[in-house]
Amino acid sequence: MGGELPERFESAHGTVRWAAFGRGDPVVLMHGTPFSSYVWRDVAAALSGRFQVFVWDMPGYGRSEMRAGQDVSLAAQQEVFASLLEHWGLAEPAVVAHDFGGAVALRTALLSGARYARLALVDAVSVRPWGSEFFRLVHDNPDVFAALPPLLHEALVRRYITTAAHRELRAEVLDALVAPWLGDAGQPAFYRQIAQADERYTREVEDRYAELDLPVLIAWGDQDQWLPPDRARALADRIPHADLTWIPDSGHLVQEDNPAHLTALLTDFLTAPR
Repeated sequence: MGGELPERFESAHGTVRWAAFGRGDPVVLMHGTPFSSYVWRDVAAALSGRFQVFVWDMPGYGRSEMRAGQDVSLAAQQEVFASLLEHWGLAEPAVVAHDFGGAVALRTALLSGARYARLALVDAVSVRPWGSEFFRLVHDNPDVFAALPPLLHEALVRRYITTAAHRELRAEVLDALVAPWLGDAGQPAFYRQIAQADERYTREVEDRYAELDLPVLIAWGDQDQWLPPDRARALADRIPHADLTWIPDSGHLVQEDNPAHLTALLTDFLTAPR
């Protein structure tokens, strides 16, 4: 799996590109911001030997549709994910969610009534406060940043993404992570998704996390500078039966910093007896 997303789903918030591969029990991998399903490529390939793996780019991200005026909020992504699960015919898949994919997965379970066999939350946007100082600055001034000359915009996005990893990202990986945010569609889309980020979307469900009646894994990079370890502990406090595990020598982008450790951790979790 090298990032190809051959399938299309026409959602209420734009065309979604997705893929499924492998055989076995279904596992859905969810990305966060400012990423796409590309971050799951190595983990997805490894898991596909034992599971049927579903990956998708949320509207406004990666290879999915980006357009002016698009609703790419957490509430919109929740609606899209609930529709996708129905489209895929998945009644109770396992879900692995990174960054704000975690908030989408949590909202879809608690507000849309989706059922999961298991839920792994990986450095997940879930408990306030969230968002770096840069994220909040852009959130408050999206039009100013969207007007940056393309070369300055690209330099900003490159630097921002590098801070998500604890280790230096390979050049080709950084290029792939930056590419969707360039050009006439990508540049405004980058600032649009930040402008629509709002902590009320987690506030609406934070007090309900203890209602989750399923196996829950909280996996967190021990060097995460975007969502520091205290966010992981706060989430674990709200899901008392969840297992909290630290991923060593890893920042927020654990899929790049320590993919082998993350894959082993997820495999053990997904195959453990209930």
